[in-house]
Amino acid sequence: MMMPSVRVLSLLAFTLKSQVHCFTFKPRFQSRLAVSFAEKSAKAPDGGSTGHIVQGMKEPSSEEKAIQERVAMHQQDQVKLGASEEIRSLVQYNHGFAVMSTNSQSIDGYPSGSIVGFAPDEQGRPIFIFSGMSTHTQDLLKDGRCSLTVASKSFKGPSDGRVNIVGDVVKVPAAEREACRDIYLKKHPGAFWVDFGDFTWFRLETIKAVRFVGGFARAGAISSEDYFGASPDPIQQFAEPVMKHMNDDHGATALAMVNNLIGVPATTADIVGLDRLGMYIKCDGGPMGASKLRLAFPRPAENRKDVKDLIVELSKAAALAAP
Repeated sequence: MMMPSVRVLSLLAFTLKSQVHCFTFKPRFQSRLAVSFAEKSAKAPDGGSTGHIVQGMKEPSSEEKAIQERVAMHQQDQVKLGASEEIRSLVQYNHGFAVMSTNSQSIDGYPSGSIVGFAPDEQGRPIFIFSGMSTHTQDLLKDGRCSLTVASKSFKGPSDGRVNIVGDVVKVPAAEREACRDIYLKKHPGAFWVDFGDFTWFRLETIKAVRFVGGFARAGAISSEDYFGASPDPIQQFAEPVMKHMNDDHGATALAMVNNLIGVPATTADIVGLDRLGMYIKCDGGPMGASKLRLAFPRPAENRKDVKDLIVELSKAAALAAP
């Protein structure tokens, strides 16, 4: 039997050791954490598994245990966005494309998937402009029930966030189409087809379920009321160029933060998430292997200047904490 790689085992070892509230958001957003690798996975009330079983996992050394426990203690104190705000922000700042699953009208009883462009309105409702020739358009005209899977703009793998929204898509009333056009063109400025006569405006109007996976051991759901009641984090609208600048020109700074403020003896580090309360850093190397860790700001950021000042403050703290 093929054994899991050392890096995967190291990541899972940290995940398994982490405390529950390290990954918990709000009460309705229930984290599902992996169970101990030495125990069998228990059954949840719905008959599903409450965690993962990792067969043949090597017992970590005393040094690795000490690092895992130190990092777990650090992580449980790092403030982060609530689930509703994080989900609403992911949908808002996504690149504008997602996977829509509809009930196929050509193959009875089977789903049909399409990559579609979208733009969320002020309430977070995804707006679409579809050609009459598209199969998903034909599906929706017969049955508006669908799901939309939206990945984070920086999505590269299972440690990155994604949201699945289930609901009903309807045609946009004529009186609201001009506003939808403005919203869509702001997200997709090159969408010249918005004025084609055989294209129709649609909107995911009624949301039945919102499911979220934020990475390893972070999964759950929120209500439609919580989704509609949340606002996008304002800092994330300019986070990408800030992160790129830090990673390209100040890579050693992120590594120093991981080494000296979080306590992970990594050899590489990149900032992959930035919001008003802090940042997420992906690191690799050393006994921990690959990890995605949270580092909170000393105080919330309100604008771009605040973000710069807070990163400088953390950089200085990391330098002072160096052994």
